[in-house]
Amino acid sequence: MSVGWGFVGTGGIADTVARALELAPGGRLVAVASREVDRAARFAADHAAGASPYGDVQEMLADPAVDAVYVATTHPQHHAPARQALLAGKAVLVEKPMTVSLAATRDLLDTAQQRGVFCMEAYWTRFLPGTVALLELIESGAVGRVRGLHADFGFPAPPSLTRFHDPAIGGGSLFDLGPYPVGLALTLFGTPARVRVAGVLAESGVDEQVALALDWPSGASAALSTTMVARTPSRAWIEASEAWVEVASSLPSAPGFTVHRPAAGGGEEVTVHDHAVADGHRFMLEHVHECLAAGRTSSPLVTPRFSLDLAAVFETAVEALGITRAAEVIAAG
Repeated sequence: MSVGWGFVGTGGIADTVARALELAPGGRLVAVASREVDRAARFAADHAAGASPYGDVQEMLADPAVDAVYVATTHPQHHAPARQALLAGKAVLVEKPMTVSLAATRDLLDTAQQRGVFCMEAYWTRFLPGTVALLELIESGAVGRVRGLHADFGFPAPPSLTRFHDPAIGGGSLFDLGPYPVGLALTLFGTPARVRVAGVLAESGVDEQVALALDWPSGASAALSTTMVARTPSRAWIEASEAWVEVASSLPSAPGFTVHRPAAGGGEEVTVHDHAVADGHRFMLEHVHECLAAGRTSSPLVTPRFSLDLAAVFETAVEALGITRAAEVIAAG
């Protein structure tokens, strides 16, 4: 099958995913929706000759060529078009974070389940060759039992990057950057037993930086952080009983990792694994195409449980710090 994609939103991430779609077998861009139809037309012209531009999401959803919808609006505006698409019977890929509240994320996933329609959060890092190789290494037992994770992601966000500073469009470091360190922790360890939070807010009420401490019944723990006011390595390291593994910067693109283990006679044995790729979102799109071809209504890799856990960690941080957010309105029925 060939999946006809309709994009909602025409910003930077939509451009990145559209370029990746051109390289992902099994799919094509057939429609674009934006509040300004001229922007949709320009986006369509840049990426797919013949793709239909729309100034209204519902009009796009009525297009029979649209099989799946990618929602790439700002964070608080994910829920409404994603829900409309699910109700229209269209498969949905929602940019991360899926929403800015646990209630809205749960609503989307419940709607997808009730309607029997595919829905997945666009945690693209999970599908990159570097992440796949890292998980295979861990699952093989080659580094022993994994007990800890340290991961960070951050940089100074200038005022021109309004998405970081404005609560109305999901501002703050947590919503924008947090899916990467928190997503890695959830991928490694599953649902946490406890989440503790510290952080600092900007005058606008969004978070400037957040530190999270998570632990699991298995005995594993994670120290995670995000910031929009300082430079960080934006990398991770994993602590295991027989080795430690450094995940290279930048954390989102998972370009590779280095395994450090004790060497015979002292010192350290270092093994570098290079998995850098270009246009990495294509692996996520290929996975969605495979899921749809198999008739799946959810991904076995970025599962509904993953998205609920990510939303729950963020909800805990929002409540603990008093972060200002433009929470979604959940319509009844």
